[in-house]
Amino acid sequence: MFRSDPEPGVLLKYAAMDLVFRKARLDDAASLVDVAIAQGRIAAIGPDLECRGRAEIDAAGRALIPGLVESHLHLEKAFVMERKPNRSGTLMEAIAVTAALKPTFTREDIEERSRRLLRRLVGFGSTHVRAHAEFDPAQGFTGFDVVLGLRREFADVIDIQVVAFPQEGILKTPGTDAMMVEAMKKGADVVGAIPYNDSDARAHIDWVFRLARDFDKDLDFHQDFSDDADAMSIEYLARQAMAHKYEGRVSVGHLTALGAAAPARRDEIVALLRDAGISVMCLPATDMHLGGRKDETRVRRALTPVRALRDGGVNVCLASNNIRNAFTPYGNGDLLQIAALALPACHLGGADDQATVLPMLTTNPARALRLPNYGLEVGRDADLVLLDTQRVADAIIDLPARSVVCKRGRIVARTAHSVEYGF
Repeated sequence: MFRSDPEPGVLLKYAAMDLVFRKARLDDAASLVDVAIAQGRIAAIGPDLECRGRAEIDAAGRALIPGLVESHLHLEKAFVMERKPNRSGTLMEAIAVTAALKPTFTREDIEERSRRLLRRLVGFGSTHVRAHAEFDPAQGFTGFDVVLGLRREFADVIDIQVVAFPQEGILKTPGTDAMMVEAMKKGADVVGAIPYNDSDARAHIDWVFRLARDFDKDLDFHQDFSDDADAMSIEYLARQAMAHKYEGRVSVGHLTALGAAAPARRDEIVALLRDAGISVMCLPATDMHLGGRKDETRVRRALTPVRALRDGGVNVCLASNNIRNAFTPYGNGDLLQIAALALPACHLGGADDQATVLPMLTTNPARALRLPNYGLEVGRDADLVLLDTQRVADAIIDLPARSVVCKRGRIVARTAHSVEYGF
């Protein structure tokens, strides 16, 4: 969404802007517009703006969108697939392989791999990322501390929200409870949780809600990651969110078990999630890889029911989760590729459905992460991506190059793409 009325006093005729995009496509049903940027924010939007920019970019009718928001990612576990592969492709082995590897990760190793992935994210147009940074008594805070440091190091090119994530559980892993408290004191932005990988899912949920309230932080759960719906704790979680008045402050990733629920129960849970204001992050690259491994016929997609959630009023996002490790042995950090995978996997390829997909990478995760100044509107942060395609509607199916990526009005990445034909 955007508006063309500049705030009073922001734009003067012939005023100098820091950056101006000329003739950009913001809406396929509207005319081309200019977008002027000053002091890191969008100063004006409109046709043929009478201002000059210290730098100007001819968009030539290409699509200009707000920055992509990677809402669920594990930085410190990226690019380790070749060290100890997951031979069975199951979630159980992925957890075991990762637990065995984590104590071997050095600070320098985690920094190198995380920086590599962050650079890819920026090049692919992500301007925000929520990073689940884990710790436990076996590995200590090494990876978590690295991610906190990277939050500072990359602050000018990508905003990183750090989730304190207890991958090995809290109740069943002595010492993790104290580490969760310490992680919040160290500066975590969000309380993480994983009820299905602990000895008591409800007690786990109760514990993290108390911690979140103590530090006044949002919550993000790895939730009900299973092919079957017989042991879900999502209903209890949603009711706790409402009991604690945490509507709009809770997100859940995976939630694949909901896809196996009978339609009537599924719809009841969807309504509960809507009322609790819980956002759902669908993670198709991981969940399709790990899910349905025991199915011998009619192998399931093993995804959260995106269409039912969307149609039921739940805020749905698409995210990467893992990159080239035991959970997801492929990927490169490109959210548009994740969305392209979701088109057939989640039955989002229909003409009406396609229009709902790009918001799952932009405005929907921005809402889930509660980003205060996000959006392609006057006065908002100038976090923008110029796509090498002429229609916003083609952003997913074209998989276009990210011609220009801006973070608060500063160009942080450019991509040139050309093909020469010999016929």
